[in-house]
Amino acid sequence: MGNNAAFEQAARDLGDILAKNAWRLVYGAGDVGLMGAVADSAQASGAATFGVIPEHLMQKEVGKRDLDRFIVTDDMHSRKKLMFINSDAVVLLPGGAGSLDEFFEVLTWAQLGLHSRPIVVANIEGYWQPMLTMVDHLIASGFADASLRNLFCVAQTVDEIETVLRSALNTANQ
Repeated sequence: MGNNAAFEQAARDLGDILAKNAWRLVYGAGDVGLMGAVADSAQASGAATFGVIPEHLMQKEVGKRDLDRFIVTDDMHSRKKLMFINSDAVVLLPGGAGSLDEFFEVLTWAQLGLHSRPIVVANIEGYWQPMLTMVDHLIASGFADASLRNLFCVAQTVDEIETVLRSALNTANQ
């Protein structure tokens, strides 16, 4: 859950917002950490849930088998592909190396023009500020075009996440 109670609260609030908007949670199917909290909250509030977990993480991440849809894959690549194919947007909550991996992968795909899904960085309590500074450094150092920053939005609160997603998903559905 991290060492800041605001992270867990944001995760639970995000689950509620998914249900309120009839959005489906697509995630890595774990029953621990912030994503487990999102899933618990989403389920309790009536949101549809779709989880994808590789076999080797079933015990470590405590595969959450009571989801509406639960798929076990052979490897991480298959997991990420299935999650992405089945999602309409990506939200990056505070997290670790896996969160960074998934963020930069979908960001790179957007940069290459492989998708136009909304990507939202949930900068709860400024958690992702060092990463955002690094992205600015990449741009300032000439390793990325300034347009990279236009491929994702930064939200400071769960309410801002909802606003960004509503706008982006409504535009995409028109």
